[in-house]
Amino acid sequence: MGFAVWIDEQEQVIWAQGTHEYRPLGAAAIALRDQFRRRDFRQSLKRPAAVGKLFVGFFGSLEEVNHYLGDHTRERRFRSTPAHLL
Repeated sequence: MGFAVWIDEQEQVIWAQGTHEYRPLGAAAIALRDQFRRRDFRQSLKRPAAVGKLFVGFFGSLEEVNHYLGDHTRERRFRSTPAHLL
């Protein structure tokens, strides 16, 4: 399972989407200072198109996502969402 992550600092929300094709996990949204848990994800939840240019990257596990989110010394670089996730 992999995870794509978007950070909307203005709205104070972080979005994640499970990216494994054969076992869709859906998407989840949490507060900027929170951490993701598997139970946060819903197949019926879709990330808003407005966060399309706030993509921060792909991660291999929720642990990796949470570690990245907890590192407040790292400068975040945003980019456009890759086409295969649109």
